[in-house]
Amino acid sequence: MPTVTFAPQLQRHVACPAQQVTAATLGEALHAAFRAAPLMQSYVLDEQGDVRKHVAVFINNQLIARRNDLSVPLAADDVVTVIQALSGG
Repeated sequence: MPTVTFAPQLQRHVACPAQQVTAATLGEALHAAFRAAPLMQSYVLDEQGDVRKHVAVFINNQLIARRNDLSVPLAADDVVTVIQALSGG
């Protein structure tokens, strides 16, 4: 089963420990994790269901290519990591 983890920067808003979820796609994995912590969804996804601009999602340490495509297939041993992207100037 894929594992979904949320970085400490996001967990300071909503506690959501790492979870093993039953999911075939990235979207299914995220939504399974949101069932355990419903408030996390508004921090990660925007009103259209896309990953927010200030959030980065990685699968096995590789940044997902498109924020609006959560249909990326997952393997049983994949690790999804969700972090709050940092920016500055």
